[in-house]
Amino acid sequence: MKIYWSTQNKLFVNQTSQHQRRMAKQKIMKEFFLLFAVICSSVSSDEWKATVVKSIDALVGSCVVVPCSFSHTGGNLPSSRLRGIWHEKNDKKSNIYHEDPILIKDDFKGRTKMLGELGQNNCTLEITQIRIHDNGPFCFQVELVRTENNDPTKDKFSFVEDCVELNMITEPPKPTLIQPKTATQGEPYIVTCSVIHTCPTHVPKLTWNMDSTKVIVHHKDIKHGNWETQSILTVIPEEKDDNREITCTAEFNGGLKSPETFTLHVKRIENCNHIIIPAVVGIGTALLFGIFCIFMEKKYNMWNRLSRLSRRQ
Repeated sequence: MKIYWSTQNKLFVNQTSQHQRRMAKQKIMKEFFLLFAVICSSVSSDEWKATVVKSIDALVGSCVVVPCSFSHTGGNLPSSRLRGIWHEKNDKKSNIYHEDPILIKDDFKGRTKMLGELGQNNCTLEITQIRIHDNGPFCFQVELVRTENNDPTKDKFSFVEDCVELNMITEPPKPTLIQPKTATQGEPYIVTCSVIHTCPTHVPKLTWNMDSTKVIVHHKDIKHGNWETQSILTVIPEEKDDNREITCTAEFNGGLKSPETFTLHVKRIENCNHIIIPAVVGIGTALLFGIFCIFMEKKYNMWNRLSRLSRRQ
């Protein structure tokens, strides 16, 4: 019995090892044929496709994120087989991003970052500390590399027909305020402040000059590299808040600020106190005066009777 089970275990282990080796070989062959297909067709622009926004606003002193994606008819390759580079359109050797910092232009060193995973066909780029001359245009380039030593092959493709140009903005955009014209005293009053930006990795901070325990913040992708940050303020206005100025301030990455203000008009709740109290006082006074008159009349009548009685005697 002991010999029988030992033999079975050895057979099972051998079969498992053979299966794992076959799977490993199949994976290697699959990647090889996929790489071979890409290499064979890499020089053809019909095989490579890229989606990059043509232009995008960039606030000087802040940051910008350029959405980018690419595809190849041969299918996806792992990130280890791909290298992404961003360069100036007029000079492919002027790299604004490269995985090797030495190969990046001095003006862009430490300011660019690849956010996307190349293995997922994502070539999204972040540029920080935007300068007035960072307008581009900039293009994405993909290279096939050997995984053994990460050396580039001769197979590469630059998407020079799909480049991005940065529109330099020196003043931060103003927030947009949406609010009802009039607030009612003691009732919830909702104000919405929103601002458009192009740097979702460092979103603007929206603040109010009015205290409230209820502030809700949303971030929304509105496409083409534009994002919206929204702050919803809920307050309970009082009578003293009438004609008060409410300000929403957007603070962008880099420290630039942009405020927007409106004047709050509070409608007071009408009550009848200013009518009821004087009326009650008037009625009370009239009632007291009437009682006094009746008392005096009775006293006068009694005095007359006593006078007549005294004369008869």
